[in-house]
Amino acid sequence: IGKTQLSKLSPAMIQTMYNTLQHEKGLSPKTIKNVHICLRAALNQAVENDMIPRNPCHNAKLPKVYKSEIRPLSDEQVHDFLIEAEKDNIYGMLLRVILFTGLRESEALGLTWDCVNFAKGSLTINKQLQRRPQYAGGPQLTSTKNGKVRVLRPAGFVMNILKERYEQQAEQRKLAGSAWEAWHTEAEHKKALVFTNEIGHHLQPKRVYLHFKKIAEEIGAPDARVHDLRHTFAVLSLQNGDDVKTVQMNLGHASAAFTLDVYGHVSDRMQRESAARMDQYIASVSRMEPST
Repeated sequence: IGKTQLSKLSPAMIQTMYNTLQHEKGLSPKTIKNVHICLRAALNQAVENDMIPRNPCHNAKLPKVYKSEIRPLSDEQVHDFLIEAEKDNIYGMLLRVILFTGLRESEALGLTWDCVNFAKGSLTINKQLQRRPQYAGGPQLTSTKNGKVRVLRPAGFVMNILKERYEQQAEQRKLAGSAWEAWHTEAEHKKALVFTNEIGHHLQPKRVYLHFKKIAEEIGAPDARVHDLRHTFAVLSLQNGDDVKTVQMNLGHASAAFTLDVYGHVSDRMQRESAARMDQYIASVSRMEPST
């Protein structure tokens, strides 16, 4: 529709475009919905500017977006994952941190030492390492997905991994010598990436994927994705009694409503625990003496 005059843009043209994106270009319903949101906003502005009388997007029919099934690791798989990941040096450290913080992969890859506070046991998540092609400058640090900063206070297990990583990285710097890329002064060190390879270069998402898939195969979850570690953290948090608001803040979701929409399903374990608590309540009420 790029060559169409704004005044001649019709609902039928927009509907045809959406149908083409789905059936000929193979775009997912979610991607088409994102296209629609951007186009609708632009055309709303055109209406406000009296450039067109109405928004031709309003009556467009979008393909239905089906929520993908959440596939967290089971307790047994988490146990096995920890064993296998511990064998995998830098990548294993990264993946274990993701598993027990719920960070997005890009946020973990973009974590810098000035955002790790060992004294307070906290992590400040204020950026991500965004993938970009080499012709566009390659991967770059950008703001988080929703543009907001959040502070996490993860389990001591996570902070211990980061302490180990700090010492490991210092040793790697010594071994790399003049080939070291990450930092050369103490000021640079404070802003350096936490997860780097043996010469201080940022980790490639493709390499992270390959290392993860190897571990996933070992634990009997060959179809698992790195993002499923984030889902696992969310489900474990809820199962272990965290309220939805806390989980929302830890994950960096825009609202608790979104968190509920994604993780609102109740697991079998949570249902059993809920039933057991209700049984305890009923038993306690049944033993009460009648009031006089």
